[in-house]
Amino acid sequence: MRFHIRWPDGRAEACYSPSLVIKEHLDVGASYPLADFLARSRTALTIASDRVEAKYGFPCSRALGQLARIEAAARAFSDTPNPCVHVDAFEE
Repeated sequence: MRFHIRWPDGRAEACYSPSLVIKEHLDVGASYPLADFLARSRTALTIASDRVEAKYGFPCSRALGQLARIEAAARAFSDTPNPCVHVDAFEE
């Protein structure tokens, strides 16, 4: 599934999760402080990857790659006061 977010600079991004678990950690229409968004994404995408590993015997490289992209993009806002990430939509 995809979850659509908007970064603090207004840039939209479609992100990937191999599991619906992302819906347990993010809410459509919510804005999260950057650190909270990172923690929620890290938890959800790690759980998703672990579920793939339990089923197929290897972690989900797409989930872990998405997490790496989120973490890399977030670094651009390290000097931004009170940065928030908005969750626009889920797409199954």
